[in-house]
Amino acid sequence: MTTQVPYEGFDEFLVAADRDGALAETRAHAEAVLSRRRLIGLAATGAGALLLTGPGSSNAARGFSRSDISILNYALVLEYLQASFYTEAERSGALSGKTAQAAQVVGAVERAHVKAFLKLLGAAAVKRPLFDFQGTTEQQRQFLRTAVAFEDLAVAAYKGQAPKLRSRAVLAAAIGIHSVEARHAAWMRQLFGVVPAVRAFDPPASRRRINRIVASTHFIAFQPQTKARSKPRYTG
Repeated sequence: MTTQVPYEGFDEFLVAADRDGALAETRAHAEAVLSRRRLIGLAATGAGALLLTGPGSSNAARGFSRSDISILNYALVLEYLQASFYTEAERSGALSGKTAQAAQVVGAVERAHVKAFLKLLGAAAVKRPLFDFQGTTEQQRQFLRTAVAFEDLAVAAYKGQAPKLRSRAVLAAAIGIHSVEARHAAWMRQLFGVVPAVRAFDPPASRRRINRIVASTHFIAFQPQTKARSKPRYTG
């Protein structure tokens, strides 16, 4: 029997206060990544909120507005995050049964999303960051908790940005991915044992809120390795 849990946007995922210096540490990490890869910028105000941005030199050639390019790169970084998470989980060999099967299916889809965005953006696409998933891919229950959070995060992120897109073609693609992410979220919730849908309407999430959540995870890292922790920072 599944457990019904309240769903109030992403307040249950967000580390709103910098209680253990997590956001300050993330700020320092992100500044180094910015200087090396130009993938991540930090807000001038706010508690270390990440702003995922990308170059705009190819905007005219691609036929998209500068704002659409920015949104597409923002979505691409989220897809990088998900694709890398599932790929690492598959390679860890820690998953079994229906969870392992789901990870293979969803991972393949997330990797396809990455390829689609890279093709769409061309030279304007940001590069893949490095990730440290802190042991969440190495134990089945922690994997599922984090997968639930990731998929819910993606659904709200696409919902929040879709009304801002100017290109109808890009909007159609975004809506197509949004519905797939919603199915992923329902699947992972069912595997984890929580009700897939508990509200008649799901609220969108702003880019600032999504960036704050991503910052709180410490999943964007210097080295492409994972270290087991007693409790992951980001779980559903």
